[in-house]
Amino acid sequence: MKLRAFLFVVFFLIASGYAFAQTAEISASEQAINGVNWQGQQLTVQLDPKFVEKQWKDHLSEEAGKVKQSKGVLTVEGAVIGAISAKPMRLISTVGSGAKGSYIWWSLDTGSGELTSKESDAAKEFLSTFATKLYRADVLMQINRAEEVLKDTKKEQDRVHREADNISKDIERNKERKKELEAELVRNAEQLVQLEKNVELNKKQQELSRQRVLEMEKALEAVRAKLSKIN
Repeated sequence: MKLRAFLFVVFFLIASGYAFAQTAEISASEQAINGVNWQGQQLTVQLDPKFVEKQWKDHLSEEAGKVKQSKGVLTVEGAVIGAISAKPMRLISTVGSGAKGSYIWWSLDTGSGELTSKESDAAKEFLSTFATKLYRADVLMQINRAEEVLKDTKKEQDRVHREADNISKDIERNKERKKELEAELVRNAEQLVQLEKNVELNKKQQELSRQRVLEMEKALEAVRAKLSKIN
């Protein structure tokens, strides 16, 4: 079972190399946050939304600033992302899932209205770079799982080998015991024959002893008879 799981993970790792190019999609999108419609961008990926949200939150903390989260909305006040704009920005983001997979939506406000074409392209590049990081993190996680499965599989293999060695030793001990029992049976049979001979010999000795007793009794009677004749 563990080996089957390991092979499945390996297959996934191979397949994931093709999955990235097909499933990382960035598009313009609008969302209503607290009753206000915001224009923004959306990255769609084929990964677990909880995994995506954690990675995204950590990424924003590293690249933009302190992240606050309330009712599923991530915000960074005064976000500084030099690759997008030299001005501090108000960043609003959500993470969820839809028909095409998990998504990251965000909107950036520089205080000067909509993002310029250059800033918008830079924001897309930021999301695209994160998508690469996201898939790489997922693949590394799968590798770690595969390594754990492989480790457990090797342990199981070692256990099976030890069990095989123990079985072989048990077989050898069983053979030796069988020889001992067979030799004991031979000795037992020889002892039985000797005991039967001893029984026959004992019977003869008993008869001989009985005859001697009778002879001694007769001899004693003869002596007593002589004694009675003496006046």
